[in-house]
Amino acid sequence: MTAGEIQAHGALVEVLGVGVLLVGPSGIGKSESALDLVQRGHALVADDVVRIAVEDGRLRGHAPEVTRHYTEIRGLGLLYLPDLYGSECVREEGPVDLWCELEEWREGAEFERVGFERPLHELAGVRIPAVRLPARPAGSVATLVEAAARDHRLRRAGGRAGANRFEDHWLRGRGAR
Repeated sequence: MTAGEIQAHGALVEVLGVGVLLVGPSGIGKSESALDLVQRGHALVADDVVRIAVEDGRLRGHAPEVTRHYTEIRGLGLLYLPDLYGSECVREEGPVDLWCELEEWREGAEFERVGFERPLHELAGVRIPAVRLPARPAGSVATLVEAAARDHRLRRAGGRAGANRFEDHWLRGRGAR
């Protein structure tokens, strides 16, 4: 690790140009979600250990050399992704734009339901948008992560995300605006 770098336990995947850092407790499904995203045509930057540095006020992540382009899947072991999916499925490094925390779904747990504004998470002095996603048995966390990346892109471009569009629609229906 070089000076100025921090290390995160998670997986960094580039989804439609958005660097999504998947974090959560061991065994929650970070690597499996990253593999699902690779199968959908997105790219793995790092799995298990993500080294992060600040460059020009933005976060950039990469894998340690020894684990670069590998993912560990319980029941299968270490997989070298370029051999399975081709060289386009991995990146040497990538942006860290969105903090995506996976949490075990449980009855009564509170997750964001409207999404007007994203909370921020600070890494190495840089604040990035954060989402908390429920990981359910037989659920598709990859679908949720991909939707979060698409929503992030829309927000970053100044677009009106779903909740804000709904607010506009609701206010028009009430005669406001």
